[in-house]
Amino acid sequence: MKLYEYQAKEILRKYNIEVPNGEIATDMELAGQVYNRLGAKRCVIKAQILAGGRGKGGGVKIVETLAEVKKNTSEIIGSLLKTPQTGKEGIRVNKILIEDAIDIKKELYLALSIDRRSSTPVIISSTEGGVEIEEVSSKEPQKIYKERTDPILGMHDFQSRQIAQKLNFTGTLLMKAANLVVNLYKAFIENDCSLLEINPLVLTNKGEFFALDVKMDIDDNALFRHKEFLKSRDFSEVDDTERRATVSGLSYIGLEGNIGCLVNGAGLAMATMDIIKFYGGNPANFLDVGGDASVDRVTTAFELIFTDPKVRGVLVNIFGGIMKCDVIAEGIIQAVGKVGINVPLVVRLEGTNVKEAKEILNDSKLNITFANSMKNAAEKIVNTIK
Repeated sequence: MKLYEYQAKEILRKYNIEVPNGEIATDMELAGQVYNRLGAKRCVIKAQILAGGRGKGGGVKIVETLAEVKKNTSEIIGSLLKTPQTGKEGIRVNKILIEDAIDIKKELYLALSIDRRSSTPVIISSTEGGVEIEEVSSKEPQKIYKERTDPILGMHDFQSRQIAQKLNFTGTLLMKAANLVVNLYKAFIENDCSLLEINPLVLTNKGEFFALDVKMDIDDNALFRHKEFLKSRDFSEVDDTERRATVSGLSYIGLEGNIGCLVNGAGLAMATMDIIKFYGGNPANFLDVGGDASVDRVTTAFELIFTDPKVRGVLVNIFGGIMKCDVIAEGIIQAVGKVGINVPLVVRLEGTNVKEAKEILNDSKLNITFANSMKNAAEKIVNTIK
C-alpha cells in the first residue's frame, strides 16, 4: 500500500524527523486559507498523487503571493498529471499539499528498502539528492552507499555513523545525521515498510535536516497490524474493479489481454499467466483468491472477471489444498446467477473435494469445458477464443 506524501510526513513527525510545515487543500479557497495560516511568504504547492516525477510534470510550484496560490491551485486540482510513472493517461489530482519553502544548502538521498537477495533491510544513501536515484546509479554508481542490517539484531550505532560519514558529515552534523538515520530505521521497521525514501533530504544554512519529499510503501501482508492505514485508504486513483477486489480481500491486477484468470495462490497465478502466453494467448488479469476464500469472495472474483468487457474467455485453475474445489464451484454458480456469462469457460480443478466440485458443476448445466492439466486448460481456452 502506497501512502501519499502528506501521510508519510505525518508519520515521520512522530519519529522526530523534521518536515516542512504544511496542510492539505482540495480547492482554491481552502488553499488560500492554508497559505494565510502558514504565514510564510514563499510556499510550495505539491500535487498529491501516488507517483513520482511530479515536478517534471508540472505538479510542483513555488508561490510567493495569495494570488499565485489560487492560480496554481486551480490549475493543478482536477488536472490529469502526467509523469514518467503515471503512463500516458496521467492521474487526476484531487488534493494538494501546501508547505513552507525550505532554504536549501545541500540535497541528499536517504532511503530504506528490502534487499531481496539477502532478505535484509538495506539503507541506501547518496550525496546526490534531488534527482532520480536510478540516474545516479546508472551514471555515478560509486556515489551510492548501501548498508545492510540484521533483521533480528537491527541496525547498530556504528552503522548509522558510517552512513553519516559517507554523506561527508563531521562533528555535530555527523551526530545529527546519524540520529536521523536511527529514527528513520525505527519508522521503517515499526510501520512494516517495504520502502521509505527521502529525496531530497536537505541540509539548511542553519544546520537543520528536513525531509523535503517522502515516499512510503507499506507491506500489504502486514496491513492486518495497521488498521489505521486501511481506514485512511484513498481509492480515488484506483479503478472500481481494483477497489472492489481490495475491499473483498482479493489480489487483483488488471492487464491488457482477453483471457480472464481465476487462480488460488500467487505462484500458480503467475504460472497460469505464463502458460497462457506460451500457447499464444494474453491474460486479462492477475487474480489470486487466496488459500482460504469463502464462497462470497470467490463469487466476487468471478463477477470482476465476467463483467470485464475485454474478457473473451475465462480460465479457472485451482489446486485445492486449504482452498476447497467445491467452494470454487459454488462461487462460479452464484456469480453466473448474478451477472451471467456469455464467454467460454474452461475449468481445471485438482485437490481437495475435486469430485464434489465436478458434480456440482455438472448438475448446474452450465456450459463448462473441463481440462485435466494446466497445459490442456491453456490450450483449450486459447484455441476456443481464437
